[in-house]
Amino acid sequence: MKFMTCLLVTLALCSEAIAQDIKRNIPYADPAHERQVLDVYSPAGAKNLPVVFWIHGGGWQAGDKGSVQIKPLVFMEKGFVFVSTNYQLLPHVDMGTIIRDIAKSMHWIHDHIAEHGGDPQRVLVMGHSAGAQLAALISTDDRYLKAEGVPLSIIKGCVPVDGDTYDVPAIIETAETRRRVHGQPQAKFGHREKFGNDPAKHVDFSAVTHVARGKHIPPFLILYVADHPDNAAQAQRLGTVLKESEIPVTVFGAKETNHTRINENLGQADDPSTKALFEFVNAALKR
Repeated sequence: MKFMTCLLVTLALCSEAIAQDIKRNIPYADPAHERQVLDVYSPAGAKNLPVVFWIHGGGWQAGDKGSVQIKPLVFMEKGFVFVSTNYQLLPHVDMGTIIRDIAKSMHWIHDHIAEHGGDPQRVLVMGHSAGAQLAALISTDDRYLKAEGVPLSIIKGCVPVDGDTYDVPAIIETAETRRRVHGQPQAKFGHREKFGNDPAKHVDFSAVTHVARGKHIPPFLILYVADHPDNAAQAQRLGTVLKESEIPVTVFGAKETNHTRINENLGQADDPSTKALFEFVNAALKR
């Protein structure tokens, strides 16, 4: 109820000028699948503004670009263009296709965001849950953007929010050991199956595999729920690997929240994760 009240108040304060600068369902591929579309939110009169690129969650098999809560309004008020993308979903495509969709979205931003008032050389990549894995991977494994002719250097910061798959083999072993020890059945469509059921792919789809010096990997802010053991461990694991490669990283554990609320509350003035987010964003754009 508190969140809905905040959202309604924010929407009421939103000017018609901003509302008129929302473009929905723009195809980013040719020909485009119905899921290969994105939305662009631009402040009125936007010109050469930094860009936030948002990747939704949903276990790589659900979710939608419209589930952005107050994020677009908050970022527009602070002088950003906000882009939210859809992508094709499991089990209709494989994980590699999903990641290539994210790269195609970034290609569209590189080529067209200036038409909507954004700066294609200043992009912040963010995502929640499954979107956190995709954000972290596209910001560390430069092969996907290179295939689209886009340099990794356009990404000025990455903010994965409460992901559990920056190290895919680790989460598979953790989850399957827990089920085995407690006599629980194997998941019918767990991480092992989602990431291709091939150990080599599990390694390849892990952001920690691709962290290295000299690749223009951007600074990271890793947000996670402090009392969630798996997500906390994954956040710390990615943070450690980034630090070892001397890539700037902040790992922020949010207290008294959960996997859903940490995402929904981003943008609220009294939210600790939001404070950490904008401190990071301001620093990242000064680099």
